[in-house]
Amino acid sequence: MRNPFLACAAVVLTAAALAACGSSADGNGPSATTATEPATPPTEEPADPEASTPAATDEGPKTPADEITPATGTFTKKQKEYLKDRVPKGMDPAAVLQTGQETCDKLRYLVKGDRDTAVGAIVTGEVPDAKDAVAGLCTQHQDLVDEAAYGYPDGKHTGKKLRPGVYRSASPTPDCSWQIEGAGGKELASGASDTGKSRKITIPRSAVTFTSTGCYAWLPEGAAG
Repeated sequence: MRNPFLACAAVVLTAAALAACGSSADGNGPSATTATEPATPPTEEPADPEASTPAATDEGPKTPADEITPATGTFTKKQKEYLKDRVPKGMDPAAVLQTGQETCDKLRYLVKGDRDTAVGAIVTGEVPDAKDAVAGLCTQHQDLVDEAAYGYPDGKHTGKKLRPGVYRSASPTPDCSWQIEGAGGKELASGASDTGKSRKITIPRSAVTFTSTGCYAWLPEGAAG
């Protein structure tokens, strides 16, 4: 289930990108290839995250690293590292770079509003390419990616994918429910919440299946005993 706060973040960033394009077209704005830090998003309501720049990881032959150059200006060392093996043949590398910068912009916006929502957006995949974008362009958000690696999105999780520990729900809906089962389908724990507030659960070592609905994402609190 999509998080409404994330949807708002995307429209803000889309509006900011359009404004930047308009100023550059007049020759008065900065080149897209010179920005190394995301701009602070405006406060207006924003459009759908799915309307952003196409993913930079399209299949097909990639432009060799030594041939990746911007139409104007230069790329920084970080930008060059991010673009390596990511620019499809014939595509403007600045467009690929913009995809990564948009990801950093979204994380920056979300973490200002609520850190758990930002981590949850990585867990659920609503902020795609977060791992690579953070590693190459906005390393200050590495802690978000590291935490997200141990979280669970809504859905059914089984077997080796289960990690014992205490988890809290991030941005749950008023229809959040969960169930933990052991061997033979034995119910170990279950619950529901209609408050929209974060709840905590413990996944024991004996758990075989963990199912979550309407809770958005679960983030780790600590290891189970």
